[in-house]
Amino acid sequence: MIRIAPLGRALAVAAAASLALTACGGGEDSAAPASSAPAAESSAPAAATAQGDGVLTVGTLLPQTGSLAFLGPPEFAGVGLAVKEINDAGGVLGKPVVQIDTDSGDTSTNIASQSVDKLLQQKADVIVGAASSSVSLSVIDKITGAGVVQISPANTSDQFTTYNDKGLYFRTAPPDVLQGRVLGDLILADGNDAVGILALQDAYGTGLADNVQKAVEGGGGQVVEKVIYDPKAADYSADVAKIKEANPKAIALIGFDETKKIIPELVKQGLTAKKVKYYFVDGNLSNYGTGADGFPKGTLDGAKGTQPGAQVSDDFKAKLMTIDPNLKDFNYGPESYDATILSALAAVAAKSDAPADIAAKLQEVSSGGEKCTDFKTCNDLLSAGKDIDFDGASGPIEFNEAGDPAEATIGIYEYSADNTNKNVSFNTGKIAG
Repeated sequence: MIRIAPLGRALAVAAAASLALTACGGGEDSAAPASSAPAAESSAPAAATAQGDGVLTVGTLLPQTGSLAFLGPPEFAGVGLAVKEINDAGGVLGKPVVQIDTDSGDTSTNIASQSVDKLLQQKADVIVGAASSSVSLSVIDKITGAGVVQISPANTSDQFTTYNDKGLYFRTAPPDVLQGRVLGDLILADGNDAVGILALQDAYGTGLADNVQKAVEGGGGQVVEKVIYDPKAADYSADVAKIKEANPKAIALIGFDETKKIIPELVKQGLTAKKVKYYFVDGNLSNYGTGADGFPKGTLDGAKGTQPGAQVSDDFKAKLMTIDPNLKDFNYGPESYDATILSALAAVAAKSDAPADIAAKLQEVSSGGEKCTDFKTCNDLLSAGKDIDFDGASGPIEFNEAGDPAEATIGIYEYSADNTNKNVSFNTGKIAG
């Protein structure tokens, strides 16, 4: 199954592009989807048929090192919490789920490819990850080519919507066409009609930058400068100088850990948060704090950012912290949890841990049936012969035929003087459907 039927694709993209979002106070008997045409992006051979062995094995491909390492702890905790709850409820197919953790690193290393080899050798049925879109693009053919399901909690690049993934790639985070629109609308709503964009050079950075630009310009604003920078650069003085010369009222910073170097350079060149408004995205929406490991007090005061995902309840945060008591951020922890629960429910519905059978049931267990929000309840309903619709910690999900969430929520966050952020609102809407 290649998810790229031309009409369906056009409708999905059109629905996303014209999405009307509503602000929320606050603070997410169906066969495998089919299609009629191959994707142009990939010429990978047909997928192998991976066989189940009666034990659902979930491998993680998540960042322990590299530019997205700050996302690793909540993501690992999300998978770990899900596996614990699944096994406490009796496991899948009468046996405990096996979890194998590996490091995805980033695109500066070959760690992800080596980790995938390890997971395939250990007969992983489902691989949760990677966090980085570029890392996933570097290994997706290896995973799906082996006939294994890949389900990412954090990939947002639009490229995956039409990728030739053989029906084996899914994600619980929405594509960047949605976050880009929300961020662009936010920037304009704050009175900024002249916008500079600083974005890292990879699939995530350039794709999200393009979507932000479309939203800004579509809303009557102007992108006065867009700089695509090398995330491995020794310094960013020249990149910041280009932005400064364009005299923007706001700067959209689309990056990862290198943001810690870019912010001081912006301040050094006079582009402080008091003079120009900063806007962050999910890749760098971290609690930076103050002191030796953070920024001077007030550096980010008033800055805002966007993060895919519904409000994370205090109860769910507490559950994640039973897995990792040292958690400081919770980004994509809910999406990782949901990816794991959905994989297990699909295996239960299929009565098989074979990856192709799991893939064929993921859309079914995420939409159109009786609502349930935890593995035990959903599993009991399946055992009673009921059709289920799992609504997770990250939102309703409801996979569409592209393997994307059909409905999603984007949170808007604002920084205070201590350089930490808090949610101020949520925007939710249909991506396709």
